[in-house]
Amino acid sequence: MSELRLQKYIADCGITSRRKAEELIVQGRVQVNGDTVRVLGTKVNPDIDAVIVDGQIADLGSIDKVYLVMNKPRGYVTTVEDPEGRKTVMDLCKEVSERIYPVGRLDYLSEGLLLLTNDGEVANMVMHPSFNITKVYEVKVFGSVTETILKKLRNGVQLEEGFVKPLSVRVIKQLPNKTWVEFRLGEGRNREIRKICEACGLTVDKLKRVAIEGLTVEGIAPGKSRYISKKQLLNLIGVDADGKKLEGDRVWMSSKKTVNLKKKGVQAGTAADDEAWIKYRKETYFKSVKELDERRKQEEEQARAASLAARDEAHFARKKKKALREKKKADANYKAPHAVIVD
Repeated sequence: MSELRLQKYIADCGITSRRKAEELIVQGRVQVNGDTVRVLGTKVNPDIDAVIVDGQIADLGSIDKVYLVMNKPRGYVTTVEDPEGRKTVMDLCKEVSERIYPVGRLDYLSEGLLLLTNDGEVANMVMHPSFNITKVYEVKVFGSVTETILKKLRNGVQLEEGFVKPLSVRVIKQLPNKTWVEFRLGEGRNREIRKICEACGLTVDKLKRVAIEGLTVEGIAPGKSRYISKKQLLNLIGVDADGKKLEGDRVWMSSKKTVNLKKKGVQAGTAADDEAWIKYRKETYFKSVKELDERRKQEEEQARAASLAARDEAHFARKKKKALREKKKADANYKAPHAVIVD
């Protein structure tokens, strides 16, 4: 067998993705023939070189390739292990005997389509921008999205990591105090949608990935998953086994219609870019929820106390009325005594 780049070989062995393999190499967690290697691009020959990653031997022939499509629920971390002890997506697929890992990321409060596999090459095709794989997200933001806000989202924003611009953005549903917006991304960087929204003054309430190119989460309940073959997966994401783009548009299209803001107008209420919504952002979400919960409990306690006071007041009023009625009745029935002669 010809030589391969070390990170590609590690990914092909199903240990982790190519990007994660690069991190492991730089961190000094990979050995080749007993020597620690930290140089990216180092080449190995699978027939003669022994590669060990975190004490585990990397062997191309020791694994079966597995492809799992999951509907990730909120409250799970997209990682193999979490140092904080939180639940991870791996807790949802314990029946899988092979060592698989999540492709890409959906943060703790996000949900939806997540691919898990031990095929590093396929993982790289899905994640790397050069393959032009479209990711589709449905995002619920607080407040009313106006035409001006929509234009800002479509124009893209400058972030620390560079300029980012969605392929498309459209409003798909209006609620009294919130708006559902569909985003289509070509890259899908870490927390890209949340960062775009925050840069435009918006606060995300819910974020769900519904499709990766033609692969969709439809029909999979939250927390559940289904197996898919490599051939099916590659066909749905629109690439062949060599990573070449297939002919024809395979991008999933939603049946939800676009809300025409010019015709329908913006729903009444606070605008989505109002500062009042900032308290609901991820960084302060749990604190805000706790404060709202405490305020609700306090209001319920006050309402309960007011109800008891009103009930007591009504009870005393009824007793007073009854006493007056009895007195009036007693006065009406009272007969003055006849004259008494006293010696």
